[in-house]
Amino acid sequence: MTTAITTQSFPGASETALAVGPVILDEFVQARGPWSAVVAAGDVLTIVDLEGNQAVDCLLYAAGDTAVRYSAAVTIAAQESIVLTTGSVLRADTGAPLMTVVADEVGVHDTIGGACSQESNTLRYGQHTREQHACVENFLIEGSRWGLGKRDLVSNINWFMNVPVDPDGALGIVDGLSAPGKRIALRAEMDTLVLVSNCPQINNPCNGFHPTPARMIVTRPEAAR
Repeated sequence: MTTAITTQSFPGASETALAVGPVILDEFVQARGPWSAVVAAGDVLTIVDLEGNQAVDCLLYAAGDTAVRYSAAVTIAAQESIVLTTGSVLRADTGAPLMTVVADEVGVHDTIGGACSQESNTLRYGQHTREQHACVENFLIEGSRWGLGKRDLVSNINWFMNVPVDPDGALGIVDGLSAPGKRIALRAEMDTLVLVSNCPQINNPCNGFHPTPARMIVTRPEAAR
């Protein structure tokens, strides 16, 4: 399944995007909500952390063959770093590049913290969190629009999320390094299906204990037209 995106004009979008060119798509993702779109090869997706300290969980798939999907292990091994920033290439399990980080106003984005789920919330924070909506549920809801199910979920990217690794190997989930209006831009190296969960987590500092909206702007640089 693919969705055609037509060029439109949105007030303020071209100034907010990190890549110059016509605006193809400009959408707001509500706090705790899901989002998805196919970003055509050469187009650039700018993700805007509107109010600051909001984790934006993300999965990537080749739009023409969703069996080809983002691999944290391949991406980390290729760049020899567990964090993402400008120049990072987001690779599929085949090694093929899906998207490249072309601009980044934060400098550190997480590849290893994973996505919250009702099960992990219960394990970490107690049975009273069992019914809280989580990222895995967002991915399943949005992925179903594209024929994806639970078996298609893989290790995800956490844009704007700060997950330091202690000397003993333990992971921390701490206050983010982002701020209101901070942005990251991703260029699609092939037609790429992007799934997003605007993280609903309220039990740790990844969202400052207060989930907020995000903005997704797709632009088409002149060279890609």
